[in-house]
Amino acid sequence: MQPEALQSLLESVARGQVSPETALEKLKYLSFEPVEEFAKIDRHRQLRTGFPEIIWGPGKTPEQIAQIMKAMSQGSPVVMATRIEPAVAEHLEEQVPGLIYYPIARICVLKTAESGASYDGVISILTAGTADLPVAEEAAVTAELCGFQVQRLWDVGVAGIHRLLSHRQVIDQADVLIVVAGMEGALPSVVAGMADCPVIAVPTSVGYGASFGGIAPLLTMLNSCATGIGVVNIDNGFGAAILAGQILRTANKFKRSCRKL
Repeated sequence: MQPEALQSLLESVARGQVSPETALEKLKYLSFEPVEEFAKIDRHRQLRTGFPEIIWGPGKTPEQIAQIMKAMSQGSPVVMATRIEPAVAEHLEEQVPGLIYYPIARICVLKTAESGASYDGVISILTAGTADLPVAEEAAVTAELCGFQVQRLWDVGVAGIHRLLSHRQVIDQADVLIVVAGMEGALPSVVAGMADCPVIAVPTSVGYGASFGGIAPLLTMLNSCATGIGVVNIDNGFGAAILAGQILRTANKFKRSCRKL
């Protein structure tokens, strides 16, 4: 936090040398806080970007993740770690009191207070198959923890297109759609041809050999004839949720600006 820099800035505001608006901008870029020698917490990421820093689990020991979560909980109402396997979650539950684990999404959460702001708008998340659920739940849990309303619709892939068509209202009610699919990755193209809102396509690594671990659905989504589709990386449910959230937050800011006019 660099207390000396923060104190100097606040004193400048008190003396009238710096406006509160300028001080807020400066606060967005205050330095990080180290956790021993293996991590540096970006405490002001939510102020800068609208969303807090999230812990990436793979490659870290349970002890490192636990220390980072405890440090981040000082001043953050929700601390979140992604891609946490069940064995690692067991260790974390022993070290971090109050930890919540979402096994399908592989997300660990520590809540130190009530969840943050909730936003207008609905994020609807669809999967082509049941095997895509881990990626879709990663998106759903991330979006909910960030304060967004989520609708889930699972196993509505193109092999049984009538299942999707029987839930047309889910598409119609959405403000942003996240569509998760492996195999050939055709579902986002179908959904985008029916939707009047942005569609975020998420290719998964689910599929037979020629899907090349998600490369085939990724290319299908990038080459979609349907318009209004943005594509994130393979298995990146988290990134899809954050992008959907940014879209809704921008829409909310625009609405507020219009009310002031």
